Amino acid sequence: MSGPAPSTSPHDPDAPYDTVVIGGGPAGLQAALTLGRMHRRVLLLDSGEYRNAPAEHLHNFVTRDGTPPAEFRAAARAELAAYATVTVREAAATAVVPDGDGFRVELGAEPSAEGAGGPESFATRTVLLATGLRDTLPAVPGLAPLFGTVAAVCPYCHGHELSGEHIAVLGNGPHVARVAFLLERIASRLTVLTDGAELEPGLRARLDDAGVAVRPEPVKELRRSAAGATVSFADGPDDAVGGIFVAAEFAQRAPFAEQLGLTMQESGAVDVDAMGRTSVPGVFAAGDMAHTSATPMPLASVLMAAASGLMAATSADGELLTRDHP
Repeated sequence: MSGPAPSTSPHDPDAPYDTVVIGGGPAGLQAALTLGRMHRRVLLLDSGEYRNAPAEHLHNFVTRDGTPPAEFRAAARAELAAYATVTVREAAATAVVPDGDGFRVELGAEPSAEGAGGPESFATRTVLLATGLRDTLPAVPGLAPLFGTVAAVCPYCHGHELSGEHIAVLGNGPHVARVAFLLERIASRLTVLTDGAELEPGLRARLDDAGVAVRPEPVKELRRSAAGATVSFADGPDDAVGGIFVAAEFAQRAPFAEQLGLTMQESGAVDVDAMGRTSVPGVFAAGDMAHTSATPMPLASVLMAAASGLMAATSADGELLTRDHP
């Protein structure tokens, strides 16, 4: 037998979905695929907002290294279209509300063919959140337009493409040494840009010992150049770099964790167990919006997000199975 089998029980619009997956990135797409392959009635809601939207390519994903994120999502959507029990909607959920033994997922107003519109809602037995995080970059002039191309967060995702280049690490916290040392085998030379802040003496000594340059002057502006970017300082000469790594602050992209009262990690991500279960029965979470207590922070990787989506979907399917066959 080749390809997915057709659904033997088309979705009744008045019956609840088995699972509503909120989020159309790699975690949500994989979760919908996993549940669709088990013939679960699934609704995938995709708001069209993605954390890796600024990135030109995704990396460190076997068989998909160098794929544009939009191309990855399009290929996943095409695969989901083959599963009759999976419905994909390009719409943003606005609320998730407990409703009896399940939940009700509310959407914002959408205009109808006649021009009238109103809020929609869907009943579902379980909810799988894959809404991701929102990054807040340091307030350095010119950084935002470079983010996703010349500027990045993760050396594992974007370091190799800067092989042999002069790489800058922007920041003054303890992370700068770790990022610099991750990149020392890749870069031709490294410079830490503290943007006017003083480094802790021990940290400065470690960088000096490793031959990492430090520019303590305030960064006046970052400008795109043919080779990468030009860094202008309040004092001193400009510096040309091939790429810049920066630590971004992040927060939940969507309000559902707060609405549902989910237990959170100190990092700001949703607390889940190894199977993607949250503190609220029937609610699962996947992708970089959630992590277990075994990791100090979310693992921002397309491959890890997809894997967590599979795990959370398997867990949701298992819970539904237990309910149906106690």
